Amino acid sequence: MRNIRSTSVHIISLSAALLLLLATGCVSDSTTDYTYRPPQKIDDGFDVGTLDEVEIDSASIAEAVDGIENGRFGEVHSMLIFKDNRLVFEEYFPGHEYQWDGPNFHGAWVIWDRDTEHDIASVGKSITSACVGIAIEEGFIESVEQPMFAYLPEYQHLKTAGKDQITIEHLVTMTSGLDWDEWGPSYSDVHNDLVALWLCDDPVACILEKPLVSEPGTDFTYNSGNTILLGAIIKNATGMDIEAFAAEYLFKPMGIDPVAWSWINDDVVYAGGGQRMTPREMLKFGVTYLNHGLWDGQQIVPEQWVENSAKPFPGPGNSWRNSAWRPIPLDDGTRGQRGYSYAWFTHQFSHSGEKLPSYWATGFGGQKIIVFPDQDAVVVFTSGNYEMPSSNAEILADFVIPAFE
Repeated sequence: MRNIRSTSVHIISLSAALLLLLATGCVSDSTTDYTYRPPQKIDDGFDVGTLDEVEIDSASIAEAVDGIENGRFGEVHSMLIFKDNRLVFEEYFPGHEYQWDGPNFHGAWVIWDRDTEHDIASVGKSITSACVGIAIEEGFIESVEQPMFAYLPEYQHLKTAGKDQITIEHLVTMTSGLDWDEWGPSYSDVHNDLVALWLCDDPVACILEKPLVSEPGTDFTYNSGNTILLGAIIKNATGMDIEAFAAEYLFKPMGIDPVAWSWINDDVVYAGGGQRMTPREMLKFGVTYLNHGLWDGQQIVPEQWVENSAKPFPGPGNSWRNSAWRPIPLDDGTRGQRGYSYAWFTHQFSHSGEKLPSYWATGFGGQKIIVFPDQDAVVVFTSGNYEMPSSNAEILADFVIPAFE
């Protein structure tokens, strides 16, 4: 059973720091000769197979592993590949636990493995989105077009200056129009609007008090406050906080034990991410989306919600720079432009003259669940690249996608 209330602050010991120095030196000087090992079959609902069985080039994947083990991509903690209804690749690599007040956000040195839970950062936004879709399907919420204030009764005094026009869909697509700066200051800086919420007596009020700087539905601004509001809406609509709701309606049907969420205070769940899951649990969530919301024959996430998550949201009249595809600076080496959907980033890779559509649940430090519908594939990464650009996209573009051939 998990710890239901988690914190993101750990104390790094002197011995761990010394181990880090030794390990870093070893990584930078070593070369590896990777030998592929098929994933182990366990009782978690996954069928397993080999790379050859699904026609993935094992030499290309081995080259990616060599790069990871030699430190070419910073800290990558895990890489998993699911294709053609089976898990065919699963490897883990040592690295740092996330620690908010640690150097480079690094805490203790961890030997990651299949059973070790990892902070998934903003991958959790896609989980919150799924919960909204389920709440609508179950009849707790009427529709995505409803105004957010319909489910925020104690904050009606903040329904001013056009904010009454903000809908649930605007929150889930990051187009509320509320003033927000999260990608400017560091996530260790109290001037970051997200970090500042931990200093608020009422985080929900602090988000709603922000001025409206654009018409709802017209401009994308990455805003974890939007997702926190979705958590508050679920709580008021269902009578369950989102941690309990997700445990009952999302994770239990998928055979996942209750997942620990972070809380800003005793009343407000940080619905913007920070849950702790194993990479296989992350993969299970991604495979559910690959299968149109189905896990083990049960419809968990509504199929239409999954469809809306797989394509970029264009906004009214396709008004975002007249294109659903636009530059969003994730600083992860992804080539080209991307869009944003129902709390998933969307992206088209190009390879050998072909377009490969994908959609991603992505989080700080290089946490990713990438769904490739046309390849019948899902790829999962966990990483510790908090103060450097994540290189997951380079691994995908240079090694994984070519290996699909």
